[in-house]
Amino acid sequence: MKKNPFRTIVAMIAPLAWGGLLLFTYLVVPSSLFTFLTFFSLLAIALMCTFFPFTHLLGQRLLFTRRYRATTRQALRQAGLLTFIIVANLILRALHSWNLLTVFIIILAAVIVEILSLARKI
Repeated sequence: MKKNPFRTIVAMIAPLAWGGLLLFTYLVVPSSLFTFLTFFSLLAIALMCTFFPFTHLLGQRLLFTRRYRATTRQALRQAGLLTFIIVANLILRALHSWNLLTVFIIILAAVIVEILSLARKI
């Protein structure tokens, strides 16, 4: 049995989520709030499942120190923060409220959340 089956499950969900997003954008015309919510939900799932293995691998291989040991929970949180940054910017862009200042504020908020969560761990 594998040590971490969660990574395998997430890695199998990612292509399905991207396929579902591709099929949804091909078949559905964006005409209502529900279609936009569905699109951004599918996008968030696809991004989360794509970023999780990368953040976990990055934390295990490149950022390994005595004080910082990457866990599955940290990789999931970091993937969630990256997903939040992208989806929040895309939602603001769809609402025609996006500008460069909001990008910096969203990224700064994600960095502060990550720093606070790492500081709480140590």
